[in-house]
Amino acid sequence: MESGPTSFPVAPESRRALPCASCSRHHQNRQTVLDSAGGKGQVQTQTPDIESHLGYWLRRVSNHVSGAFAQALEKRHASVAEWVVICRIGAQPGITPGEIAETLDLTRGAVSKIIDKLEAKNWITRSTKPEDSRVQLLCLTRPGNRILPQLAKIADENDQEFFAVLDPAESATLRRLLGKLAEFHKIRAVPTD
Repeated sequence: MESGPTSFPVAPESRRALPCASCSRHHQNRQTVLDSAGGKGQVQTQTPDIESHLGYWLRRVSNHVSGAFAQALEKRHASVAEWVVICRIGAQPGITPGEIAETLDLTRGAVSKIIDKLEAKNWITRSTKPEDSRVQLLCLTRPGNRILPQLAKIADENDQEFFAVLDPAESATLRRLLGKLAEFHKIRAVPTD
């Protein structure tokens, strides 16, 4: 028997290409019958080409982009989740925790924990709605207003580092295609880790 990828004997009547049940339509047959003198009657199984999967490339790039961003935020004592929420509060002063949860597709409990951390850092403040004291309104504090542009700069620098290789048209195309996929699959959840 030949060495290399997994090989096993095959009955002579089955000397044909065998379909690979685990591969998608993007892959050609991954099992071939060897008809050389040394490999007659054996099937050689090849490993699927992982790099032909778009999901593999998206995950590979995403891990590096988001990992570098998370590390840069940690140096400013912030997390990705805190960045996402403070951006929302900065864009919409007086937003409620429930509105944040709905907009970002997070649980109210998760939003509450993030808000507690932001408040402990004195980056946000809570007040109550005059007509309903059960409703909390969230706003940035002075330190929050100072830190938000610094965190935005980190996000901009991270994007610049990873996407500078793309020209403006390519960046626009990538953004449009990713948006199209998110819309088609109804992806509302915002990544917070």
